Parts: sequence; structure tokens; C-alpha cells
Amino acid sequence: MASFCEGCGNSVSTDDKFCRACGRVVSDGSAAMPGASAPPVPVANAETSGKAIASLICGLLFFIPLLFIGAIVFGHMALSEIRKSAGRLKGEGIAMAGLVLGYIWIAGIPIILIVAAIAIPNLLRARMAANESSAVAAVRTLNTAEEAYAQDHPQAGYTCSLADLNRLIDSTLAGGRKYGYVFELKDCAAGAEGAAIAKYRVVAYPMTVNQTGMRAFCSDESDVIKVDASGSAQGCLENGSVL
Repeated sequence: MASFCEGCGNSVSTDDKFCRACGRVVSDGSAAMPGASAPPVPVANAETSGKAIASLICGLLFFIPLLFIGAIVFGHMALSEIRKSAGRLKGEGIAMAGLVLGYIWIAGIPIILIVAAIAIPNLLRARMAANESSAVAAVRTLNTAEEAYAQDHPQAGYTCSLADLNRLIDSTLAGGRKYGYVFELKDCAAGAEGAAIAKYRVVAYPMTVNQTGMRAFCSDESDVIKVDASGSAQGCLENGSVL
């Protein structure tokens, strides 16, 4: 004759002294009708599964990398735990919510990757274009500063030191690095022996080619700006095309 636990309804044998599901002492009155199937008896004040709560929290915090995987793992563990508890645990709805959120974020990964694959290169190109435009403007600024410096120092003429132009340009540009570009003054030469410096060259090239910029720019006392598509400063000075 089959017997059932009075506390949780779990099937017990005549040799069991304690219920294998809830640990309740098996009494002689636990017997039920032969062949009868007693449904699980809800336990008063059943606790909410901690794994179910963890699943929901992980699902809500999906923006933290890989946390949505925890939502799925904890969700399945919680459902299994709740079904085996014979009413001692609750929170099945919470676990299901965590599972749904976890699977939604997994389904969204391919979409996110596709969008990123399209957007990131476009953003990089836009940033490089902005850096190049700013670098050209900075070269013009340096040409203007050189002219002003030469007028203020007629005996010295132009300068090959960015630091000398500190009062005429901003401190960042005077430091030689701005907008993802490196700026240099070079090849200063006097117009005649013992005369003031009458020639100079300014170059601007990317700190990292194809990341902070693609092209290099250069100019001189003629104020004509040239460009080299490969990003080479020397290439610009030697074979640059007029911008």
C-alpha cells in the first residue's frame, strides 16, 4: 500500500522513518488509499528561490558583459530546484522572467555585432576626416605664427622651435601634438650667410596612420599647403601635391 508524506505529499515507503523530500517524520497515518496519487501540499511561508532572484537580477543587468549568461544558468537551476522542492520553494515566475531576459539578450548579440561592424568603421573614418581638417587648419595657424614671429624678430627671422611660437599659438599645438597629429618645424635656413632665417618647413603627420589620420600635410614660407596620401611627412615634402 502506497504512503504519502503529510507535509509535502511525497511518496514514502513503509521502511522510511523520514520523508526524503522534506525531512518530516513519517507517521503511521501517512498511508493513503492504494494507488492514490497525493498532490504536493503547498508549504506555508515557502521561501523564494535565491537562484530565481539571481537570474532576474542578471537579466536586468544585461549591460554588464556576459551577465546575461548568468540569467540563463541561474534561471534553469532555479526552476529545477523549485520543482523538486515539493512546495518548499517559490519564485518560478521570477526565474522565468530572468530566463526570458537572458535569451533576449543572447538573441540580440548578432544584431549588435552587425550594427557595430557597420558603425565603427564609419565613426573611425569620420574622426580621421575631422582630425585631418583640424591638422590643415593648424598648419595654416603655424604659417601665420611664423610670419608674426619673423616680423617681431627681424634679426632672427623665422624659427624652427614650436616653443618660440608659444605666445602666438595655443600650448597644446606648441607641444607638437594635437588632433591626433604630430607637428614639426624643420629645415630652417638663412637667406644669406649671417642673415636672418628666411626659410622653414612645417609638417603634420598622423600619430597612428589609418587610426588618427590617413594623410600628411606640409607647408613652408610660401604658405602653400601640400598633402601626401600615404601619411608620410617626408613624402609630403618631396612629392606632395598642392591641397
